[in-house]
Amino acid sequence: MSNLPPPRFSMPPVWSWIVIVGFVGFFMSGMINANISLDRIVAGSQNIGTFLSRAVPPDVSRWSSISMAMLETFEIALVGTVFGVIISLPIALLISKNTTPHPLISTVIRFIVSIMRTVPDLVWALLFVISVGLGPFAGILTIMVDTTAFCARFFSERIEEMDKGPREAIQSTGSNRLGVYSASIVPIGFPSFVATSLFSVEKAIRSAVVLGLVGAGGIGIELSTSMSLMKYDEAFMIIIIIFIVVVLVEQLSAAIRKRIL
Repeated sequence: MSNLPPPRFSMPPVWSWIVIVGFVGFFMSGMINANISLDRIVAGSQNIGTFLSRAVPPDVSRWSSISMAMLETFEIALVGTVFGVIISLPIALLISKNTTPHPLISTVIRFIVSIMRTVPDLVWALLFVISVGLGPFAGILTIMVDTTAFCARFFSERIEEMDKGPREAIQSTGSNRLGVYSASIVPIGFPSFVATSLFSVEKAIRSAVVLGLVGAGGIGIELSTSMSLMKYDEAFMIIIIIFIVVVLVEQLSAAIRKRIL
């Protein structure tokens, strides 16, 4: 048994100290700018209590109209996700290093996808509301762009991880590029593609709720109106419906992923 003392910590390099000091500085600045205080926490707790006292029991008088708005939200998420997944697969093939026709094509499209992924959903929603007007169409376009960027990235990563053996075997038979993709890459990556698509549906439903706040259709408009008019019992009913739908979709998605993976 060795009696050597444990190794000492080595002095971090200069750049590490710069990063640490910068992180601490931004953290402290954020705390100060947020004006966090015990008084505000206590007042906030009292306000939450006021909200709950006025929200319980939830108002079910507008159940039918709220349900239709939630159905519209689900449809926005589903339609946008389906179109996004369909578009993202060929994009993933173009940006993957082992399937792209040319490295320049991969670089350019990958950069475009990165921009699409970087811009927040609400910004896309505002742009589409200006472009096509208020309503579900703007929400569908927003979800489609977000899903395309999300799925293209993860589809591409899965394609690049694939063994090149099956692809080369099909190429040796003289099959064209489309045949190689449909006979090797799509079947091999199908379970992963489906799992990623299901995650996109879950993500899209949560996003679609928020998009309604800027006029992109769905139940977000109902929630914003109820909160603005201080109809907290009605707003609480909307929150409960959103919670139930999101949980059901997540459970169904998890069950499907468990069967295919």
